[in-house]
Amino acid sequence: MSLQAALAAATEDRIIYDLAAIGERYAALVEELPGVAVRFALKACPVDDVLAQLAGQGAGFDAASPNEIAQALRTGVPPGLVHYGNTVKSDRGIAEAYRLGIRDFATDSLEDVAAIAAHAPGARVFCRLATSGTGALWGLSRKFGCSADDAVLVLEAARAAGLTPAGLSVHVGSQQMTTEAWQDAFEQLAEVLLTLRRRGIRLDHVNLGGGLPALGYHDRHGRPLDPPLDKMFAVIREGVDRLRELAGGTLDFVIEPGRHLVADQGAIRAHVYRLSSRRQSDGRPEHWLYLSCGKFNGLYEMDELQYRLVFPTHPDAEYVPAVVAGPTCDSDDAYDHEHARVPVPKAVVSGDPVWILSSGAYATSYLTQGFNGFDPLPCTVLS
Repeated sequence: MSLQAALAAATEDRIIYDLAAIGERYAALVEELPGVAVRFALKACPVDDVLAQLAGQGAGFDAASPNEIAQALRTGVPPGLVHYGNTVKSDRGIAEAYRLGIRDFATDSLEDVAAIAAHAPGARVFCRLATSGTGALWGLSRKFGCSADDAVLVLEAARAAGLTPAGLSVHVGSQQMTTEAWQDAFEQLAEVLLTLRRRGIRLDHVNLGGGLPALGYHDRHGRPLDPPLDKMFAVIREGVDRLRELAGGTLDFVIEPGRHLVADQGAIRAHVYRLSSRRQSDGRPEHWLYLSCGKFNGLYEMDELQYRLVFPTHPDAEYVPAVVAGPTCDSDDAYDHEHARVPVPKAVVSGDPVWILSSGAYATSYLTQGFNGFDPLPCTVLS
């Protein structure tokens, strides 16, 4: 059954994933980036069937907590294909990951290195470089990563503490829309690799992080996002070749796609609560479309983008511009009010089905456990 057919057949709200389409996107990625190992960013879609599909095709996992590590290992992948990719870790979390067999840890500070040395003796560490995040919908630029100078100090400290300084990592920002961000990241990586070589540290891998975009989003103004994916792949291939040449030996590469593999392969069947029209305090009339699904039960990222909506029972309708909002009693549960309105069939009524496309990323992972009494969405997986 196709994703569209499953949406049409659904009579109640749910999120639906197309495993075959996820597998096809994974295979296409591997073909575009030969020799680059894939570690799926588990946080983007912690659905067991999805993880099993990817593991069966050869993927490993980027995990951000001991619970994610345990979930990844339940797919049957060996611990060597899972790394603890979060630079924010407690002593207890490090020790638990080590107990589970994890030997590769992200880091970005001397304090974290000391903790890894104490609770995961002999482990391998890769240091995350800070990036600007320019060009991405979510920049991720301040909470994680350190400067090039700090990275050298961190990896030297790791060596002195009995750890293996194994790699470097970057993250160009989630839903990155430019090739320039990747070019800048490779420049940073090249600079630090050369400095480390002069200090007698030869790394065995580079982690290119996440950032590969989904293709089916609209921006906050309602305009389709059109990331230059083919050019991004070309820049990445060129950067990989250049870094391998600079390394003067074997240098492996890892990439951590999340939304790129699952966003466009998942969709939500929701329904209309109400289409209303009311005047604001300035006297301006405005239409509001309230849906059964919003920020707290499946559409967490609705403040930075617009998901495409399909109204299957109104194929040839008269449309009105509306602000789209979720069902909760919270003003954050809405599309950005200040930008373009969404065309909505004027004749929609309470109960009409709505298909929310390209909503497979971060939908299940950001579901609240009943905020305002609204249950999390059930999940259906098409095998």
